Amino acid sequence: MSQEKILNALVKLGFTQWDAKVYIILAKRGPMKAKDASKALKISKQRLYPLIKNLQSKGIVNSTLERPARFSAVPFEKVLDLFVKAKMAQAQRIKRNRAELLSDWQSIAIAENKEPSAKFTVIKGRSYVYSKIQQMIEDTKNQLSFVATVPSLARADEFGLFDAAFNHPLKSKLLFRFLTEVSAQNVNAFKTLLNKTPKTDFVLEGRVPDLGFKLCPRMVIRDAEETVFFIDSKDGEFAIEQDDLCLWTNCSSLVHGFQTMFEDLWSNSTDIERKIAEVETGKPAPKTHIIRDAETAYRKYHAIIRAAKNEIIMITSSKGLIACGKSMSLVSEWSKRHVSLKIMAPIISENIEIAQRLIKYCEVKHIPEGYLGTTIVDGQHLFQFKNPPHEEEKLQVMPYFKNTFYTSDSEYVNKTKIMLDAIWRTAAAPSASTLKYLGRHSSATSITDRTVFRTVKKINGLRFVEEESQLLEKLTEKDVLNKFIKATKYPSPTSPKDIVRFYSSNAQAIIRPPTYLNLPDMLFHIFHIDKNSSFGAEDAMVICTWLKTPKGYTYVPSAFIGDNPASIHFWKNFFAGLPVEQNVRLVKKDELQIRVHGNTYFTGWTVPISLISPFILPPSCVLIEGYGDIKTISYSAYNPSGHKTTTEGNGFEAFVTFIHPSSKYTGPGTDGFFGRDAIMTMYPP
Repeated sequence: MSQEKILNALVKLGFTQWDAKVYIILAKRGPMKAKDASKALKISKQRLYPLIKNLQSKGIVNSTLERPARFSAVPFEKVLDLFVKAKMAQAQRIKRNRAELLSDWQSIAIAENKEPSAKFTVIKGRSYVYSKIQQMIEDTKNQLSFVATVPSLARADEFGLFDAAFNHPLKSKLLFRFLTEVSAQNVNAFKTLLNKTPKTDFVLEGRVPDLGFKLCPRMVIRDAEETVFFIDSKDGEFAIEQDDLCLWTNCSSLVHGFQTMFEDLWSNSTDIERKIAEVETGKPAPKTHIIRDAETAYRKYHAIIRAAKNEIIMITSSKGLIACGKSMSLVSEWSKRHVSLKIMAPIISENIEIAQRLIKYCEVKHIPEGYLGTTIVDGQHLFQFKNPPHEEEKLQVMPYFKNTFYTSDSEYVNKTKIMLDAIWRTAAAPSASTLKYLGRHSSATSITDRTVFRTVKKINGLRFVEEESQLLEKLTEKDVLNKFIKATKYPSPTSPKDIVRFYSSNAQAIIRPPTYLNLPDMLFHIFHIDKNSSFGAEDAMVICTWLKTPKGYTYVPSAFIGDNPASIHFWKNFFAGLPVEQNVRLVKKDELQIRVHGNTYFTGWTVPISLISPFILPPSCVLIEGYGDIKTISYSAYNPSGHKTTTEGNGFEAFVTFIHPSSKYTGPGTDGFFGRDAIMTMYPP
């Protein structure tokens, strides 16, 4: 068994990542002194000793009596025995005390909540997540719907979730539905799972989203009453499966919205049995084939698009947009022949200038990464390509065309065309003003070219200060991280003249909703504040709306919500002189959830938020995904209240997805920034 598998196994047993690493190094190298272990693990002795002490308390690590002591790990098989016995003892203890605990619970007078408020809870750790899902299965009265990958379904089987469904007392009356993805690589594993399904007294229906639609984030929906959905970590040294992070809510509008999204995806999906047959035969539909030779596919593709008569619609990658820019003469020719060209791609700093040139001849819209490369020509020809190359790979045309999927089957093409049109309607049109604020990579001293600074400068009433440009020449990523590591509890203010400091992860996102949502363009400032900050831990969000002012259109701070009652008075003073001053609202912890997982920043709220009349933002979610190289930032700004805010931090440009469940809308924002480490210092007037 590899070291990584051992690490995963230990974490499953309840070890932390670092506990597991310490155990492995001691087990591999025998008795070691603390200084040798800390050197091998590349951590300080101050950090190592608590880890060793924790393992000693569990009987997993031993030490000698000599000075300095040597530490050794008990054999792995004994560790397994210890955990098996501990879990069995724990289960027996709970079982013995169950009746007594229930009796005590029932004796407590609990006031009935006739109107329970909507709640939002974060569940972290695989065992806790799957225990919650098992509880949802057992509570199902009518229907359970879920979206999952094949590995997730296999993992659910390991945790006994399928058995919980198969043995449900109402199983003959329940409907279990799932959406998944099936490919040649996982079809056998999936068939093995299906073979476990009872042939009678159990209804299980499965489908696979048709080409052109992304599989939604993993989610489970029970009886339209509650839902859990997963946030996947994509980065980090230990971004492994046991780090499952799940968000649960019973907010009726959010649950209904996700249910509606599931139904829409379900209606545009293929039956699982038919999909398996297509994968196994390699013939998804008549007049359909895989062009395995890249050069053959390239020639066929360009012959068909050059002969286009009416319309070309395509989804491509950020690098694919660059390739379109290299064919500007062909794009110009299509424009002269009145051939409609619609391109959907992630618009980022490296392709923004090309996007600006292309919109002179065709339509370009911004979408998040992750869609399968697809081109439809004149509603008759459909091409789909393998996933685009990673950022670090060079743009190579031929490999991209290897194993190209092609069909001219009218039913298949029309169905996919409907889906691409739906994506087009929700995609964001990058207007000239939006493109300006997407920014470009620049040197450290040219701070005004950066996305985050341009965003700040667009907020009404803020006076941006560029005096930190010289400081930024010296400020590094390590400098900011050191300030976080060495941070102690910053003093709580005792008077309005005291300085306030926040240690946080934050994010900015510009969202331009479609007109039918009856919402203005919005700029979100979102803060996940650390406990060492002046007022302690806090989740907070400022929403600015794009409105006309005497100085022209600009973002106007319109609403603030936060979950820390100790800071509310400060925020009202901080926003004095802005419309948001009268719209500072305290919410409950379970009404606003902000979570950071790897480079993913999730925000969700279960209460309607009043913006400037007549706009009301219903319960929704914003997903922000950082990408590219980290940037170190520093800037200052003055509020109309006279407060000066200095911000130092490390962050990434980011993709933004706005989820508006009550309207079945999911679409990309036009600009985002993920501040992984941010230190904000507020100076009084």
